[in-house]
Amino acid sequence: MKFEIEHKDKVTVVKSKVEKLDALHAPELKGEFVLQSKSGNKNIILDLSETRYCDSSGLSAVLVANRLCKELEGVFVLCGLQDAVSKLISISQLDSVLKIVPTASEAVDLIYMEEVEKNL
Repeated sequence: MKFEIEHKDKVTVVKSKVEKLDALHAPELKGEFVLQSKSGNKNIILDLSETRYCDSSGLSAVLVANRLCKELEGVFVLCGLQDAVSKLISISQLDSVLKIVPTASEAVDLIYMEEVEKNL
């Protein structure tokens, strides 16, 4: 299995099990995000702690997830970025667009905080 899906309350965690998030794996990840979105899962965390490389097709999958979550008024969070992936996101200036935290537990906390703020 290339991507593990775990549901926690109002959050869906997608954990990448691939070393390279490239044109070979990105379409499957995009499809997973679409499935989660169609199932009403609006808060998604993508854990890339096991992914050492990402190319433009991988970034495209990330942006699809971000857009789908926004359309459902949810939150998309990236976590567990390795150096090469983090640099690519910075170079492409997506670090100003995406919510990025170091760990999955921090991502869950961020989503819960955003949910609380929306309800105030």
